[in-house]
Amino acid sequence: MKMNRMQLNINEAKPGKPETRISDTKVKKARGLLNKIMDNIETAIIGKRSVVELVVLALVSGGHVLIEDVPGVGKTSLVHALAKSVSCGFKRIQFTPDIMPSDVTGFSIYNQKTGEFEFRPGAIMSNIVLADEINRASAKTQSSLLEAMEEQQVTVDSNTYILKQPFMVLATQNPLESFGTYPLPEAQIDRFLIKVSIGYPTLDEEMKVVAMDRNIKEYLRPMVTREDVLALKEAAKQVYVSPMVIKYIVEIVTATRNHPDILLGSSPRGGIALYRLCCAYALYQGRSYVIPDDVKCLVPYTLCHRVILSHEAKTSKKTAAQIIASILNSILVPMVRE
Repeated sequence: MKMNRMQLNINEAKPGKPETRISDTKVKKARGLLNKIMDNIETAIIGKRSVVELVVLALVSGGHVLIEDVPGVGKTSLVHALAKSVSCGFKRIQFTPDIMPSDVTGFSIYNQKTGEFEFRPGAIMSNIVLADEINRASAKTQSSLLEAMEEQQVTVDSNTYILKQPFMVLATQNPLESFGTYPLPEAQIDRFLIKVSIGYPTLDEEMKVVAMDRNIKEYLRPMVTREDVLALKEAAKQVYVSPMVIKYIVEIVTATRNHPDILLGSSPRGGIALYRLCCAYALYQGRSYVIPDDVKCLVPYTLCHRVILSHEAKTSKKTAAQIIASILNSILVPMVRE
C-alpha cells in the first residue's frame, strides 16, 4: 500500500529555545560512546548487532527490556556483556517458584547490638539487574518489581529507598515452557520499554560461536563510566521531536485501540516508550532530531507486546507484528525535510 506523506521543513519547526537543543559536537560524542559499548558487547555476542543496538538504546532511554527466546541463544550472555561494558553495579536474580518478594526488594532485620531494625538491600538495589527466567516466579514475587520498574524506588516497611541511576531491569523468559511458570500480567509487560528476541545464528555465525573462547565474557572491560551513561541519557532528552512526528506517534498508538483484530490496545505508556526510544535512536544515527523513519523502525519493538489480540485474530493465526504493520501502512507519514 502506497503511503501518503505530509511535508515538514525542519528549519520551520525549531523549538522556542534553540539553546536547549543538543549540539552537533555532543551528538558526535554520544554516538561514539554508543558505538564503543555496542562494539564491546559484539565481541561476546556474535552476529546480533540489531538486538545489541536495541538493548543499549533502551539503557539510554531509561527503560527496561524483556528478552523472550528459546534456551541457549545467548539471552543471559547478552545481559552479562552489557553489564561488563558499562562501569555500573550489576546483580542477577534467578527466579524460581520459591523466591520471595523480600529477596528482590530487601528486608528489615533486628540488630540486637543497636536495638534497632536495619535494612538489608535486595538484589534490585543495583544499576543493571538481570531477572533470569522471570516467569518462573509467582505473581506475588513478580509484583515486587512493579514499583522499582516504574517509580525507580522500593518501599519496604513503609520506608522508601530511591534507586541509584542509571537503573535498568533486563528480564528473560522461555516462550515454549509452560510447566511451572506464571505468565506475566499485562501490567508487568507494559512496564518493559521493548521486547526482543535474539533468534538462532546463521551457519557462519554459529561456527564462530562454537569456536569462541568460553571465557570471553571475563575478558570484557568497561568502555564507559556511570557518568557517561547518565550523560547519554541527558543527551537523548535534548533530541528534538517535531509536533508532527509526535502526532504520528500518537496516531499509531491510538490506532491500536480501534483495530478490529486487537482486543486491548496500547496505553499512553506505549507512546511515551516509543518517543523516548526514538530520541535515543536518532542520537545513535548522528542526528539531533527524530524523523518518521525512526518511528517506523522502532514501533514493532515497543508496541507488539502491549496489545492483546482478539479471539478471531488468534484463530486466524494473525500475529501482533502483522497487525502493527498494517496499522503503519494505514497512517499518513509526515515528511521531515532537512
